[in-house]
Amino acid sequence: MSSYVKKLLESFRRKGEASLLLDATSKTLGESPAITFEHILNAYVKDPACSAFVDFLADQTVGMGFYTSCANIEEYGDAEKAKEAVDHFCEQVNLDEMLQVTAREIVAAGNSFWEKIEPDHLVNLRIVPLTTIYEIKRDSQGNVLGYVQSFSDGGKTLQPERIIHFRWNPVNQEPFGRGILRSLLEEMTVNGETRMSFLEMKARIENIMPKIFEKYAGPDEIWSIPGARDDTASTLQNLLRKKPKEGARFVWSGKEAATISTVQVDPRARYEAYVDHIMGQINMGGQSPVSALLVDPRYATKATAETAAAFVERKVMALQRFIKRIIEKEVFDPIVKQAGYDPQKAAVRLNWGLPEKPDINALLPVLVQIAKDRPDTITTEEFREILTDLGLPLQKTETSQTGK
Repeated sequence: MSSYVKKLLESFRRKGEASLLLDATSKTLGESPAITFEHILNAYVKDPACSAFVDFLADQTVGMGFYTSCANIEEYGDAEKAKEAVDHFCEQVNLDEMLQVTAREIVAAGNSFWEKIEPDHLVNLRIVPLTTIYEIKRDSQGNVLGYVQSFSDGGKTLQPERIIHFRWNPVNQEPFGRGILRSLLEEMTVNGETRMSFLEMKARIENIMPKIFEKYAGPDEIWSIPGARDDTASTLQNLLRKKPKEGARFVWSGKEAATISTVQVDPRARYEAYVDHIMGQINMGGQSPVSALLVDPRYATKATAETAAAFVERKVMALQRFIKRIIEKEVFDPIVKQAGYDPQKAAVRLNWGLPEKPDINALLPVLVQIAKDRPDTITTEEFREILTDLGLPLQKTETSQTGK
């Protein structure tokens, strides 16, 4: 068989194949998140460090707000009308507040779910509570067949066309995304032994701290009373036992001179290195080096601060691009199409931050010259309105008609 025929047959064979992403079990039963959303939200709500990690990145991502624009406003005559339709919908559903909530879910859990009401004609959006999503069913090629809610929430299967799924940073083509708290909550098996999660290590350290403080904050003492009778020592012991443990004393009837000895903690029993390692892993998992520098000022130098700021900037930009692409595709384009315009020609875009205003120092002389040379082009009221929009603190004036 010639090499040409072999290549031809091989090409036909490859065309007939399709890679399988899921096994039969996953396809039949569905797939659940590796760490339940309940555990993730519990860590976010109850652990101050986790709350700080999530809130910091979320606020950096969407905290400045957004505005819309049209990329082809000069080429497409209906671009401004398409933008107005999008702006009206964003105001109606309060998209800014939805993004605030969604950004926190994406950062913490790697997922957020919006329900379209309705899929065929979008009139509203609703955030689906994370904890209601139990599993995702997909076909062998990885296409989503349905989002299954938990039995306690009705056990419904939401059709994929109804759901906008923000799936951030999926691993190994998993149906769910991966947020920053997963690595902190994930257990790890090493040589057949399971290592507890870092958040559990941190919780155990924090749980034992009050006990250590109660035991060693007020040092225990040993009292040696020379010549004390046994019944006297017994009476004192009974009295001292009634005191709280942080003030407990030991009474001993001895023959030598009276002494009071403080019980000290063995200085060799130091765990700073262990605690520093655990907290270091927590800070790295939280992906918020700025928060880590604020917590531990030992490492807060100019160089580390600049490196941390650059790291956060890249992370935030990636999150912004991710959210921007989904909003434009799943929300803006359908709204523009429903309004009767071409989404591709209108190209309504989401922009983070506040729109830039023109330089008033450069624009003001031009406006004054136009108003002077062509008074029929712009009225006094329009001129004042433009100046007000540019930020000049002008007061509104009322024109009165005398009838003359």
